[in-house]
Amino acid sequence: MAIKLVIVGGVAGGATAAARARRLNEQAEIIMFERGEHISFANCGLPYYIGQVIKERDDLLVTTVEALRDRYNIDVRIFSEVTCIDRKHKQVSVKNLQTAESYQETYDKLILSPGAKPIKPNLEGINLNTVFSVRNIPDTDRIKAYIDNKKPESAVVVGGGYIGLEMAENLVERGVKTIILEMLDQVMATVDYEMAVLIHEHLKEKGVVLELENSVKAFSKKGNRTIVSTSKGYDIECDLAILSIGVKPENKLASEAGLEIGDRGGIKVDASMRTSDPDIFAVGDAVEIKDYVTGLPAIIALAGPANKQGRIAADNSMGRNSSYNGSLGTAIVKVFDMSMASTGASEKILKRNNIPYLISYTHSDSHAGYYPGAEKLSVKLIFSPDDGKVLGTQIVGKDGVDKRIDVIATAIRGGMTVFDLEELELAYAPPYSSAKDPVNIAGFVAANILKGDLKNIYWHDLGILDENETIIIDMRNKEELEKVGMVDGALHIPLNDLRKRLPELDGNKSYIPFCAVGQRSYIGHRILVQNGFQSKMFSGGFVTYSGIREKIQKLFA
Repeated sequence: MAIKLVIVGGVAGGATAAARARRLNEQAEIIMFERGEHISFANCGLPYYIGQVIKERDDLLVTTVEALRDRYNIDVRIFSEVTCIDRKHKQVSVKNLQTAESYQETYDKLILSPGAKPIKPNLEGINLNTVFSVRNIPDTDRIKAYIDNKKPESAVVVGGGYIGLEMAENLVERGVKTIILEMLDQVMATVDYEMAVLIHEHLKEKGVVLELENSVKAFSKKGNRTIVSTSKGYDIECDLAILSIGVKPENKLASEAGLEIGDRGGIKVDASMRTSDPDIFAVGDAVEIKDYVTGLPAIIALAGPANKQGRIAADNSMGRNSSYNGSLGTAIVKVFDMSMASTGASEKILKRNNIPYLISYTHSDSHAGYYPGAEKLSVKLIFSPDDGKVLGTQIVGKDGVDKRIDVIATAIRGGMTVFDLEELELAYAPPYSSAKDPVNIAGFVAANILKGDLKNIYWHDLGILDENETIIIDMRNKEELEKVGMVDGALHIPLNDLRKRLPELDGNKSYIPFCAVGQRSYIGHRILVQNGFQSKMFSGGFVTYSGIREKIQKLFA
């Protein structure tokens, strides 16, 4: 079939679409326009090149212009910016950025892959030569050259999202004292607060200064120093600043062409990746797609979804029927020795949209505890109160985070429940897991909640407890209390002493068993309720509580 396909933009979405289209149709004429020099590069690897973890710049290039031309017979035109779409005549206007020449190119089908651009607020001094953004290879070249040549001692990273955390780590690895300036009370806004704080402590251990609930108001220069003026009224001096505030969809071209734009600013597409024009498709960071769990519109700026969308747009542009059924937003970030991952819906998203949910916290060893090197994996599992269907998960730990988040992402895609997680048969050998994998443990606890074997109380409930009606029982051993401290006002009864001390308890009061991670408090809860006492277990134990103690005090001061 002789068809002319024009693709605007490369990288994950556009380059994937071009290669897929050629594999489907050897006769098609395929033209790709890219306004930059590089058609496909590893965006996610940019901070690691700055940090010298990735040694060679060329390793960032996923494919080259020559490779795409030679292998796939794609007419690739770099330094070429598409400035206008004439939908009536099915043609685009193109400007050659090297010669300033402009011309028109017709199309039968058009795929837009313009990506997203870094948010760059209109602040005084934001264009200083020591204030950088990280979007592409030229941006990365500038930052790396500055660090290599100037040998800066200090930096401010504005924003604590994926790129902000990765940049902070790689700056520290280069010997640069780093401050993260974040307007929220946590890093990683995509996860829930009590999970993010597990990373806060690790960042501080590595020497990163966290300036939370603070934002930049202006940049200025004082001699050779860069001054970051903050919303809290004081200035921070540094040698360079890196903006990592977030990104927004590049929707200008689509909007000016009259294509429908969603409420979140992304180009609206259907499941076939078609825009409001049936001959124009859009993919990647610029589009508004469906959240797989909630069904609500979402913008997911991740490479995995962009690649899949590119394939689907290519299929449909070449006459095949393919559908994109939404995104889970599955993601992971390395923060020094730890990892933080999430998939599906967060508690804050579900709460905001009045979607019913239940949650459980578990803290399991990454592999068999008797095998050297086991580390705790903190898992927050979010599930439906009706049928136990898994809605989302967040995991923080040092080893094995990636494996478990992928298992649960697959479970969500398969419509599985927490009862299915109980039964999953996962690979076990002492160096890799336990006979009861952390995913199984999360399923056990969640299933216990649904079966009525376990009633939980959560960290955000602690401040509203009536001390005259409710008593916290700390079931840890005396040595643990001396080492890490005790919850204020708690009654100390080690688990092994609970049965013989039941006569000391007041049957008219409610009790909250509490321990390190939740295992002993669950056993204590079962002892209490089967002996006629009212009981709710504190979910997550001291590991969860210790990170959010200050938050609880602020909430209920």
